[in-house]
Amino acid sequence: MPKMVNVSCSFTYEVAPVFVLMELEVLRSLRQLVGWTEGDGIFCPGGSTSNMYAMNLARYRLFPKVKSQGLWALPRLAIFTSPESHYSVKKGAAFLGFGTDNVILVKVDERGHMIPEDLDEQIELLKSQGVVPLLVSCTAGTTVQGAFDPLDGIADVCDKHKLWMHVDAAWGGSVLFSKQHRHLMKGVHRADSVAWNPHKMLVAGLQCSALLLKDTTNLLKRCHSSNASYLFQQDKFYDVNLDVGDKSVQCSRKVDCLKLWLMWKAVGSCGLEERVDKAFILVRYLVNQMKKRDGFHLLSEPEFVNVCFWFVPPSLRGREGNADYQNKLANVAPTIKERMMKQGTLMVGYQPLGDMVNFFRVTVFSPLVSHKDMDFFLDEIQRLGSDL
Repeated sequence: MPKMVNVSCSFTYEVAPVFVLMELEVLRSLRQLVGWTEGDGIFCPGGSTSNMYAMNLARYRLFPKVKSQGLWALPRLAIFTSPESHYSVKKGAAFLGFGTDNVILVKVDERGHMIPEDLDEQIELLKSQGVVPLLVSCTAGTTVQGAFDPLDGIADVCDKHKLWMHVDAAWGGSVLFSKQHRHLMKGVHRADSVAWNPHKMLVAGLQCSALLLKDTTNLLKRCHSSNASYLFQQDKFYDVNLDVGDKSVQCSRKVDCLKLWLMWKAVGSCGLEERVDKAFILVRYLVNQMKKRDGFHLLSEPEFVNVCFWFVPPSLRGREGNADYQNKLANVAPTIKERMMKQGTLMVGYQPLGDMVNFFRVTVFSPLVSHKDMDFFLDEIQRLGSDL
């Protein structure tokens, strides 16, 4: 029997010409939202991988011999990020051989925004120790509080020290569709790379994760290509730059761009903008309802669609000064979550942060959610926690 080719994957133009062109078009459209008229990109298997690609590209751009000589070709390199950044930054540093000790945590303010002045000081300090600063990984929409790092201020520092500026916008990137909320990512056009997950806020099918690059020198291909002669012959009759498989680490990939392309065609940019704006409206409704009820205490006013809060049961109200108050409050969220899961009504995450004990963290973004759902959410927490 003849060998069958899987045309639902993307590695050479001749195998999947429509999907190759579709990916290029979707990436071009996403780059335009970032503010770039030119550039490159690729769809990756998740935002964590996108962040790792950025680290690898930054290293190759500064030290191209690393591709052939490996870590022997490198001095000690440092990556800068905030303690509020996604765990994939440290995971990527370990995987790529930087080492987690070389991920330098920059101070944040009380809302979780990276402080550019501290970034500058940390870079100067590492330089004085003979370390080579490589990359700053900013976050646009932190996992917990939904904070957006001040990209313009960070870009100034990166320009000063000639560092690669990466923006992990896996969670928050979709605000770029919204005229009302895109200001949260002011300065993103100054970055070298952006990670963006449409499968998060836009609710594209999992997985749908894009890495966008300002680079126009074919850096992705130069960094990752292996020039396999059975796939990437250079004497084909078409433009061999359309053989995008040599840009990626994995070569053949699922056509994740199709999920976003179909949705974008179906609802248009205006429909995606409405989806983003609706999420903010629902969050404002949820927060306003919390303020009308006893026992709900916000960590801070939400900047994005992350709502972090404590529920203080009646037995603890007015007893904030007691020595055991924090320990008892720490047990509230886990107990309520256990009850709601066993009863099958809800599943809401909780966590501590710094010196703050367990609090609930809910993210609101589904276009199917309504005010009624928000009311039920609050009612259920009150019902399950009233006797604690």
